[in-house]
Amino acid sequence: MDRTDELDSLKVTVLAEDSVLYESPYLGQHGISLLLEGTRGEDTKRILVDVGQNSQALLQNMKLMDISPASIDAIVLTHCHYDHTQGVANMLREMGRTGVTVVAHSDIFRPHFITEPYLRHVGIMPGDSREEMEKAGGRIFLSKDPFTLMPGIMTTGEVSRETDFEDVGVALKTIKNGKTEEDLMLDDISVIARIKEKGLVIITGCSHAGIVNIARHSMKLTGCDRIEEIAGGLHLIDAPETRIKRTVEELARLEPAWIYAGHCTGFRAQVELYLAFKEHFAPLHTGMQFVA
Repeated sequence: MDRTDELDSLKVTVLAEDSVLYESPYLGQHGISLLLEGTRGEDTKRILVDVGQNSQALLQNMKLMDISPASIDAIVLTHCHYDHTQGVANMLREMGRTGVTVVAHSDIFRPHFITEPYLRHVGIMPGDSREEMEKAGGRIFLSKDPFTLMPGIMTTGEVSRETDFEDVGVALKTIKNGKTEEDLMLDDISVIARIKEKGLVIITGCSHAGIVNIARHSMKLTGCDRIEEIAGGLHLIDAPETRIKRTVEELARLEPAWIYAGHCTGFRAQVELYLAFKEHFAPLHTGMQFVA
C-alpha cells in the first residue's frame, strides 16, 4: 500500500462491544464488531470487522443505528474466537445476497480449545462452518498474506512476532497431525487503512499477535510511519503489570494520534493508556463513532 492507495476518509462505528455508551439504548455483549466506511473519491465501501457472539443483539444495535445488513460490502474475521465469529452465517443470511466477500486467515477453521478450568471449544462454532457461511451467501477468501479489500484498506495477513514481551494472552490448544499442542493464534489478523494526509488506522479484534507487533508490522507493510488511530481489543486483561507498562511505553514511542481500546483490553491497561495519552485515549463503547 503506497500513497496512491489512500482513502479520503474512514468512519468507524462500534456496533458491538463489552460496554455501551452512557444513557444509550444499545445492547452490550462479550465480543466486538466494528463497521468501517472507507471513502475514496466517489467510492465508499462498508466493511464489517467481526460479528461478536450474539447476532440478535448485534442486529438490534444496527437497527437502532439505521444500518442495514444489506449495505455491507464485505466481512473480515480477525481470528477464530466465538466472541468475534458467532453468528456470521446469520449475518450473511440477513445481507440477503450471494457472493459476499468474507476474509480470514487460512487456519481459522482449525480445532481450537482451552483445557482450564475445563475442556471447552472456543473457536468457530458448528453453525458458522465454512459450509454454512457459503450456504448463507459468503464467498470465502482465506489467506496468510495481506489481502486488499479496496484501495486504501487491507488486512495485515499473518503478523510477525518480534517483541519479547507480548504473547497470545491465554492458554489455548489445537490439534496438528493427531497431537495436541499450544495454539499461538497465528490466525490473528488486523485491518489497516491509510488515510490521506493523516496516516494509518489500525483496527484490531483482540491483538493476540501483540499490539506492538501489529503496529510495527503495519508500518513496515505499508511504508507509512504515521499512525492516526489504533482501535479495538488489545488483550491485556490478564497481562502482568510489566507487560502492560512496556506495551504502553512502546506504543507511546510510535506516537499514534488516537487510541480507542476496549473488549479484552482490561481496566488496568485502559488506565495506563489514559495516563500516557490523556485526551487522545478513549475506551470503546457500543455506539461510538470516530472519523479519520
